[in-house]
Amino acid sequence: MYFSNLAIDAPVGFVLYRGVMADSVKYNRDKMRAVILRVCHSCNPSDLGAVKLNKVLYFLDMISYAHRRQAVTGATYRKRPNGPTSDQLLFLLRDMQEQGEIHVDDVDYHGFIKKHYVALVDEPAGILTNEETAILDDVIDFVCRRNTAKSISDYSHKLPWELAEMGDVIEYHTAILLFPNEPSPKAFELAKEGAKEVEASQSAGNAVAVASLADFRDRLLAASR
Repeated sequence: MYFSNLAIDAPVGFVLYRGVMADSVKYNRDKMRAVILRVCHSCNPSDLGAVKLNKVLYFLDMISYAHRRQAVTGATYRKRPNGPTSDQLLFLLRDMQEQGEIHVDDVDYHGFIKKHYVALVDEPAGILTNEETAILDDVIDFVCRRNTAKSISDYSHKLPWELAEMGDVIEYHTAILLFPNEPSPKAFELAKEGAKEVEASQSAGNAVAVASLADFRDRLLAASR
């Protein structure tokens, strides 16, 4: 459902987000823990590894942000050779292992070393909303069941990933670049309008307001449907 509108490329958004101020998104450890446990319970361990777990988190947060202006976990994602990875994931997995909530092991997978995750406790109730759960379940199906680790890595190399330098943070506001492939004429006009607003603000030495940018993103998404 949520992946049906993802684009191969969405160049209309490129000029709009160049130079825009960093996102103010807060990391939510409890939500990331709940996501990890749900992913582990939902997937056969053979269908899940470190690459796919990172991609589930990335697509979950980016799609949620594009649709709702709100990430689920608020994790920080960086450009890596195999696609985006989360800064917080390894630390949280270590803590969950120490607390006996998850077992992580290295297994042989066709001659390569692959992470093997097994949840030892249930997903906590009431942490994820119904809407967040719906997005997550769709992401799990797409990433874990309908893609290999290589194909989902290739799929994640979209404009948000391409625009970042290797090792740099992939900003949440670039999530709109995942949508859509064929913007409407109105979307092009709005993109031009937004580019002029950003250029005017930067020329005057002013920061682009988060509220006005969020409103503009809503109008662009609506016009692109």
